[in-house]
Amino acid sequence: MPFMPVKFNLQKRVKLAQGLWMLYWVSVMVGILIFSLGIFFKIELRKRSEMMDNNEGHLVPNLLIMVGLLACGINAFGGKVCHDSLDPVKFAKWKPMLKTYMMLCCGFNVLLLLAAMLCFLMQFAVYLTLAEGLKNSIKFYKDTDTPGRCFMKRTLDMTQIEFRCCGNNNFRDWFEVQWISNRYLDMSNDAVKDRVLSNVEGKFLMDSVPFSCCNPGSPRPCIQHHLTNNSAHYDYDHRIEELNIWTRGCREALFAYFSSMMSSIGVLIIGTIFLESVDMAGLKYLCTALETMEDPENPECESEGWLLEKGVKETFGDLLAKMKTMGKANQVEEGAEEAAG
Repeated sequence: MPFMPVKFNLQKRVKLAQGLWMLYWVSVMVGILIFSLGIFFKIELRKRSEMMDNNEGHLVPNLLIMVGLLACGINAFGGKVCHDSLDPVKFAKWKPMLKTYMMLCCGFNVLLLLAAMLCFLMQFAVYLTLAEGLKNSIKFYKDTDTPGRCFMKRTLDMTQIEFRCCGNNNFRDWFEVQWISNRYLDMSNDAVKDRVLSNVEGKFLMDSVPFSCCNPGSPRPCIQHHLTNNSAHYDYDHRIEELNIWTRGCREALFAYFSSMMSSIGVLIIGTIFLESVDMAGLKYLCTALETMEDPENPECESEGWLLEKGVKETFGDLLAKMKTMGKANQVEEGAEEAAG
């Protein structure tokens, strides 16, 4: 007995074909959206690539681009089939391809599920990539004359301004590195010389941050130097006063940005899987309803559509039997080849 049978007349078949045609073109629009998000995600990763570890890959955006293109092609084909389904002559040329098409749709849904899972699972990899990459970026901030690092200062400054963050974990990360190049240090100055000599590694360290860490919303002029020296500023105590620099680390800010993007795309893809499943079920009903018409010459006659030709148990039983048969056939072929050898 067929699984979930439904009776159809001409009016119902027409409404089903029209509704499916619209659904398929909605799916095409969703495919374009996924493709566009994949491009956008890839561009964002490239923009921040200097601040990300070299191991960072573009697997997720590349997969999104591919999935978006496939969604456009597969659903455009489905829409064309639905458009031609009520014309017996036109539908006859699509009929031999429908079984292969349905299998392709099942495979595509598996690919969509993989893309959705990667959108959630790869967030941890992005977090690790940002942690290592930002740590190195802060070290190379001063190397404006070094090939390959010339724009690191600009990139990091623009990131701190755009994402309202400072340092890797927080603003204190700048205290641990020399972020001012030696070419801009007056080594004849005793204070500068003493600070360099007092450091084991010969670095010019100070409790200061770059200008891009400043919060323009603060009513007080930005205090970016001598942040922990209360006597260097009037009416100032760094332990109790709200600093007028960004206290949030850039790793946290960037991860929040990328993780929210990836989570949103993942939810969209899950919704796309549901939409694709509805398309497949509707097309199966339409095809079986057209195939079981009592009098194909009379479009007014009734017919019956279903999701599966047999029950769920019988269908899975047949599928397992076919897989076992194929496995045995392969074993026989391998045995024959070994005997011949």
